[in-house]
Amino acid sequence: MISQLKPEEAARVLEADPTAVYLDVRTMEEYQAGHAGGAWNVPVVFFGPGRQPVPNEEFERVVQAALPKEKKLVVGCQSGVRSMRACEILQRLGFKDVSNLAGGFGGARDSGQIGWRDSGLPVESGNPAERSYEELLRKA
Repeated sequence: MISQLKPEEAARVLEADPTAVYLDVRTMEEYQAGHAGGAWNVPVVFFGPGRQPVPNEEFERVVQAALPKEKKLVVGCQSGVRSMRACEILQRLGFKDVSNLAGGFGGARDSGQIGWRDSGLPVESGNPAERSYEELLRKA
């Protein structure tokens, strides 16, 4: 069972364990436009023509190269749907402590769940080199 954390709960988890990682599984463009402070970026899907989701063939390899399986992970996307899929993949790969950010970064319109951004939690933009997908892919 994958635990579902509200943004405030996720922030407490990350604050309580400085080694924990917020893994943002949105596209590079979404991540660069704004993400949780300190988040790492490894997209679980890319969007093809007509915004059709296309699985990122490198997701598993990059995450396994970048993060130990014992690492506490809070996984987020825009609304919580892609991150739930990523959590399922991570658990299948043997990651032990994975939680999904309910409502994601931007909130879930269908459930009214407020996301990280609108909860007043730390947000940054840009592409921090050490946590960017490009860098993590290069190192993998």
